[in-house]
Amino acid sequence: MTSSPASSLSATERASRVRLMIFDIDGVLTDGGLMFTAEGDTMKSFNSMDGHGAKLLREAGIDTAIITGRKSGIVAVRAQELRIKHLYQGIEHKMIAFQQLLNETGIAPEECGYMGDDWPDLAVMLRVGFAAAPANSHPEVIARAHWVSKARGGHGAVREVCDTLMRAQHRYDALLQAACEG
Repeated sequence: MTSSPASSLSATERASRVRLMIFDIDGVLTDGGLMFTAEGDTMKSFNSMDGHGAKLLREAGIDTAIITGRKSGIVAVRAQELRIKHLYQGIEHKMIAFQQLLNETGIAPEECGYMGDDWPDLAVMLRVGFAAAPANSHPEVIARAHWVSKARGGHGAVREVCDTLMRAQHRYDALLQAACEG
């Protein structure tokens, strides 16, 4: 079997082409744990450094999106706080939301990145140009990812992938310098 030029790209080359980075929630932006109140409301814990990484992506000119299987008011609040304008919740088949996102943004699949951790993420991960996974993802997801973080989901994996994207696109140093200058 011969490989196409796209399949031989390194993770850094793939990251350099990303214009839209898409994230799953449970196990990626959170540690995957679900806490429920007595009333049945779901609570989630988010990492502030992951959130800052998502904000930095926007400053670097990379758009962000969330596609998640669960529906939660907490996720809507977090997405609004991070100014993530593309939010798809309660999505059973993530490819449907992914196609809607492509239609809405006009961005090609190879210009998208996706970070997921479990089987429901695989269909989208196999179609984007840059597939990423937290360190504690399911082994089948890790086997199909172009890039795997050292950090676990909800514990810096998102920040790590954001830094990787910014470095690959040569925007990291300028953003760091701006932060140092205040």
